[in-house]
Amino acid sequence: MKTTSYRIILFLLSILTPFLLITTAMRTALSPLFVNIEYHLPNFPPDTYGFTTEERLEWANYSIQYLLGKLSKQEFSTFETPNGTRLFNEREISHMIDVHDLTIDMVTTWQILLVFFSIGLFLAWKNNHCYPFVHALENGAKLSIMITIGIFVYVLVNFNQLFTIFHQIFFEGDSWLFYLSDTLIRLFPIKFWQDLFIYIGSFCIFISLILLIIGRSFMKKR
Repeated sequence: MKTTSYRIILFLLSILTPFLLITTAMRTALSPLFVNIEYHLPNFPPDTYGFTTEERLEWANYSIQYLLGKLSKQEFSTFETPNGTRLFNEREISHMIDVHDLTIDMVTTWQILLVFFSIGLFLAWKNNHCYPFVHALENGAKLSIMITIGIFVYVLVNFNQLFTIFHQIFFEGDSWLFYLSDTLIRLFPIKFWQDLFIYIGSFCIFISLILLIIGRSFMKKR
């Protein structure tokens, strides 16, 4: 007979599975590999204001390093183009500070979730409760797929509205609105964000399907 506390853990595992998958996808997207692949897609728009692909990769990777806390605000705010022009204006720097704080919170949440799921796995193995653990992950996978499909539909129907709602939830005012000539837009145009949402959704569905396959295989062996 499982204890009440373990039942609660199993319930939380199911509910938190979508958050683990989403934050894992977001963390993997914060990598040079993702940006490199994105910039070399055949339908990725070129920068009409003059950045080459190599320059965009360089500045985008610096931006990611700042978001992950690998560069200080001082270092990030003093970047200059080869002709001596400041790369980011004050409005962009202010927004990136907000994004940095949000990113650190996301990474911290991801790490906490990894620890929690690891503890759940350990308890399942130690107490011979592997089936309930796998079943909880199955339920979480199903929930993840439902949430992801809903987001996919929203992306296809009205991505701009979804993008606006996202920023209104996580950022104050209109600090996230920029001119097309601003560096952040040149590095990360709307196509980048559309593809990012698609990547996160695809990642979640792919891992969810793997969890469901593992769960079904586990059931057959039970």
